[in-house]
Amino acid sequence: QVQLVESGGGLVQAGGSLRLTCAASGSTFMINAMGWYRQAPGKQRELVATVSRGGSTNYADSVKDRFTISRDNGKNTVYLQMNSLKPEDTAVYYCYVTFYGRSGNLWGQGTQVTVSS
Repeated sequence: QVQLVESGGGLVQAGGSLRLTCAASGSTFMINAMGWYRQAPGKQRELVATVSRGGSTNYADSVKDRFTISRDNGKNTVYLQMNSLKPEDTAVYYCYVTFYGRSGNLWGQGTQVTVSS
C-alpha cells in the first residue's frame, strides 16, 4: 500500500507564494504519475498539475506560468511551487498518485490554501 502526506498550505496575501509538498511512503515502486487537484467551496475538484515518473508535466490553463510542479523520485515526493497567488486560487489542494497496472487514484488528506486580497 501507499500513503500520502501533504504539507505546506496556509494563508498568504495575493501576489505571494507557497510551496506544497506531498511525500509518498510504502509500495512507492507502484507509483506512476503524481500531481495535484484542488477544490474550492461549491465547486468541483479540478486538476491543477501533474507530472509523470519521467518528468513530463501538464498544467491547468489557470495556473500556467504561475505554478510549477516537480518531483523527486528518490524521495517519492512531489512539490507544487505556487507563485503570484490570486484569491481565486483559494481551495483545498489534494495530492494524488496513479499506479502502474491498476486503475484509480490515491488521494492525500488535503491541505488548505487561502489567498487574501
